[in-house]
Amino acid sequence: MCSALPALALALALALLQSSVAFAPIGGGSATHVSITGTALLQKLKETCKAVAESSGHEFNPTGPSAEELVRACLGPTATGEVSAAKFRAALQEVYVQNGLVDRDFVASAPHHFNSEAFLEGRGLITEGVVSIKANVRKQNYQAAREMLGRVLHTLQDFYSHSNWVELGNTEPFANLIQPDLPIENIAAKDTATCSDCASGNCPNPILANILQEKKLTSGYMGILSSEKPRGKCSHGVAGDLTSAVEPRGGISKDERRPGNEALHDAAVTAATSASLQLLEDIRGAAGDPDFLRLMGIARSSGLCFVIDTTGSMSDDIAVAKDEVYNIIDSKKGTQDEPSEYILVPFNDPDFGPMTRTTDPEVMKKEISKLKADGGGDTPEMCLSGLQIALTGAPAFSNIYVFSDATAKDIALKDTILALIRSTKSTVSFFMTTTTGRKRRSVTASFNDYTDLALASGGQAIHVTKGNLPEATDIILDTSTSALVTVLQQSRSSGSETFPFLLDESLKNITLYITGSQMTFTITNPAGVSQSNTQLSGSLGTITSVGNLWRIRLDDDKQTGNWKIQMASAQPYTLKVTGQNTITFIYDFVVPFEGPHPGYAPIAGRPQAGRPAMLLLSVMGRKGPASVTVGEVGLVPVSRAEQVSRGSTTDMGNGDILVTVDAVPQGEFVVILTGKDSVSGSQFQRQSTTQMSVSKVIVTAVVDSSVEPGQMLSIPFSVMTEGSGGPCSINARNDREFPMTFPESVPLTTGQYAKATLTITPPKDTPSGTDITLTIDAKTSASADSNYAVLRLSVVSKITDFVRPTCKVDRVAADDCPADVSQCASFRWDLSANVTDGNGTGIDRITLRQGDGVLSHDALTNLDIEASYNASCCSQIVEIVAVDKVGNVGTCYHSIAPPVGPTPTVPAGGPPSVGLARPLWLLCLLLAAWMARS
Repeated sequence: MCSALPALALALALALLQSSVAFAPIGGGSATHVSITGTALLQKLKETCKAVAESSGHEFNPTGPSAEELVRACLGPTATGEVSAAKFRAALQEVYVQNGLVDRDFVASAPHHFNSEAFLEGRGLITEGVVSIKANVRKQNYQAAREMLGRVLHTLQDFYSHSNWVELGNTEPFANLIQPDLPIENIAAKDTATCSDCASGNCPNPILANILQEKKLTSGYMGILSSEKPRGKCSHGVAGDLTSAVEPRGGISKDERRPGNEALHDAAVTAATSASLQLLEDIRGAAGDPDFLRLMGIARSSGLCFVIDTTGSMSDDIAVAKDEVYNIIDSKKGTQDEPSEYILVPFNDPDFGPMTRTTDPEVMKKEISKLKADGGGDTPEMCLSGLQIALTGAPAFSNIYVFSDATAKDIALKDTILALIRSTKSTVSFFMTTTTGRKRRSVTASFNDYTDLALASGGQAIHVTKGNLPEATDIILDTSTSALVTVLQQSRSSGSETFPFLLDESLKNITLYITGSQMTFTITNPAGVSQSNTQLSGSLGTITSVGNLWRIRLDDDKQTGNWKIQMASAQPYTLKVTGQNTITFIYDFVVPFEGPHPGYAPIAGRPQAGRPAMLLLSVMGRKGPASVTVGEVGLVPVSRAEQVSRGSTTDMGNGDILVTVDAVPQGEFVVILTGKDSVSGSQFQRQSTTQMSVSKVIVTAVVDSSVEPGQMLSIPFSVMTEGSGGPCSINARNDREFPMTFPESVPLTTGQYAKATLTITPPKDTPSGTDITLTIDAKTSASADSNYAVLRLSVVSKITDFVRPTCKVDRVAADDCPADVSQCASFRWDLSANVTDGNGTGIDRITLRQGDGVLSHDALTNLDIEASYNASCCSQIVEIVAVDKVGNVGTCYHSIAPPVGPTPTVPAGGPPSVGLARPLWLLCLLLAAWMARS
């Protein structure tokens, strides 16, 4: 299907919550990759959320169609507090974007689109991609898994619009595409003509009659640079396809709905959607429901991440960090603010890591309790190396807290850290404590480096004595929340200035943070009531100070409207205003791309200088994007007083906006958004936290495939400058410290791309599913201008086991269950099933997908495993899922309920598809019938 703007993704996908059988049209009623992917993802997520909710003993009952309401219902109605849908929508966007980028990065690759009869090669890409997705999910590398999922879904969906599958009369997906142990047969030979000539270029079905009669599989040839194709073969047939002008002319693409091909386009869309659901169901089965939801960003609060110096003088700091972790775990348990995961990274000198990552709070307590202060003796330490591990290992939008009393020995990593901060949009705060008795080198200079990194991320650089550190860590409890938003963030070198900010009715827990020394400030509310820094407990709130940090918590009965804070300082200072609320936004800087299916692609580095900046922005409200009205969107400098550079906006629908800013501010800037909340009727203001700036240097690189342990992967990249030419230094780093080769410099000519290649070789013992975050930095000698690209790639071991485990029900005892279901509570039934992986890798786990009973099984090391299930007669359905050690999934299903309606038929091509309009009982019957046949 044709690609659409990634910003449309959520408008299309979320609309599907209102109608599970409709595809939101774009231009002429055509379905797109975005709408098809959105349909499948939202449907599968609703099924998963419902299953998880029911297994937890509560109903899955969204109060409305928005992402916010879906996430709230999925996470459970009993958890108190706000819950933000930002991570969920960002995760969906990652899938949609990578899906669309296949049309840019691999436009001429036949296997990526099933063009030119490249069926085996296209299936190979799907197989390799699914193996990578499952391996990454096992290692909790969800971003890498999402990116690969988007690309795999694009290729899978293209099969149905680019081949003659639906012209052959098929209405169900071709299951063999996602089951590599099954053959792809009856492909038309290279010398077999497949199409008749279509002089008009718009013939609905030019496939030759003998091809249809013999059920030969073919697809259109696509030529971007050449018109050559084998004699008699079909063309793809879109604008830009040079082969479509060569007889046989025309094409068989069903990407778009055109007069005469409506039925074929709709059939391709239906098959592609069902195929996407099959693939997602396979991934869900391999991952398990909790990890499948985490893969798609459905979680409560962001991760809680600590990076801690463990050198000899840090014992007091470690104790404080431990107390804070215990406090957060104990105080937020069962609320929407309970962290979704916990991450701990120690560093010393010369060692750093390893990273502990867990969803179990008790594991986090245990691991942080193990930390001991030892070693060191001089400064600096390997602080930034530890931070690099945290930034690449934690989910995007995480809050990361760094504890140290030393400067950074590895300050050469600063540019890499800045690139990772901008890429992940994570917030980093430093707790720097002073100590005596250690050799110290340039403490002030290095503390300024920490300040730079904190400010770039929207975090704080807090400098306190060790004795006062416990008083400073309240900020961690404040920011460990699901729905934290920033209203204002500014910094100044010195001077006096008044900063206005707008507080809306829905904001809770409003807190101001000021870092600096030798300052005064006065806060004034819309009614003119003021409180100065000398009034620690005043009419507006409570003020505390420790070290260089001031914390002002406004009273809950604050007034809505325009507030201001007047600052005066002889020293540098920072100001940040935050609150808790679900009204927020996510964004990406983008560039347009052309081709047969044009779109917009996120920028992997900094936006280009001298040109308008473009953003794709998605807005979320308390009841979805329909509950907010966007006012203005612009870019505002952080470190100086300057008017907002307002952008022109194009409303893409459902809260998605394309923003173009012609006059981009110099230096560092952030995104600012204003609007109106229709729920309360109040105006609101929100600001992004991650600082950005423009560059005349451009770095581009693309990674499509994974790499096997012990094998070398070559990654081409290009560098260009619109500034002065000359030598350009190249520096590349990866977070695993795997061996790499790359040129130390490349010569640049203004306006021309210089091409180069980087190689990386993971060791042979690298575990499958390991992800690598790679940064490529380029800096020109003439102007010291720089830019970067951040890439993610996966290490995946080659596997040969693609056979699914078998699960066969061999005994059912349900005779005691009464025919009258109202009498079921006093009776029970049981079932036994045989599970085996044959000659495969062995069974990894056996779990329940459906059923409220108790499942038990023999040791998983047995070749034949007996599984037993016992349940109340009120719970009439059971589905058992068996997953082997490489992620192949087998299921068995049984129902003691009397059959409803006629016995369904099952297609011969494989397991039944999951139709959007089919009720769950029909899906279960289809699955049972298929398994009985197989």
